[in-house]
Amino acid sequence: MSTSPASVIFDLDGTLVDSEPNYYEATWRTLTAFAGDTDFDWERHTRFIGTGTRETLEILGERYGIDAPVDELLDATNRSYLELARASTPVYPEMRTFVERLHASGVPMAVASGSSRAAIEAVLAGTGLSAFLTTLVSAEEVGRGKPEPDIFLEAARRLGTTPARCVVFEDAVPGAMAARAAGMRCVALPYVTATADDPAFRTADLLFPGGQAEFRADAALEWLELTVRTP
Repeated sequence: MSTSPASVIFDLDGTLVDSEPNYYEATWRTLTAFAGDTDFDWERHTRFIGTGTRETLEILGERYGIDAPVDELLDATNRSYLELARASTPVYPEMRTFVERLHASGVPMAVASGSSRAAIEAVLAGTGLSAFLTTLVSAEEVGRGKPEPDIFLEAARRLGTTPARCVVFEDAVPGAMAARAAGMRCVALPYVTATADDPAFRTADLLFPGGQAEFRADAALEWLELTVRTP
């Protein structure tokens, strides 16, 4: 890769790491503690993939009649999540290879996630990805979460580049929408593969309909080389 690199912005959960099971467990614990038995199961959780934790808890708190402030729910969920994340958060092998090769080629990279900054840092440190990804933006640091573009625009600002020079890697519909709203290219890897036909994914610049099972670092690198990088 001899030409000037574009910048790559990664979503974290479901894109770099398979942390959704931990988020489901953490959210379930919070809802059980504050509301007792609920119908919150994995299928219902998947409807919130790509939505920020605060926004998710605001919706669920109302659904289950929880009177506690959302900040209290958020603190409880984050505590549980950090406990789970430190114990085990698997990195997708092809994504690790991809990140390492981008780093070796000098491609600027950032992580822009709806998770808290503490959660982002814990996951990256625990997986060893912190050696390659040091520019981080959390939902706590911007005014609006995905599908609004704020988090990606802030990542571009911190990387010192323009939106047109950024490529976003996303697994969820709100994130793909946010990338488009930010004026950035988007590579989509649907976490819930049944959503691959969603317009937000179908209009992505590169789509892996089978998600992580289909993603290959070589294919993504070739696409970046041929489509994105400019002299």
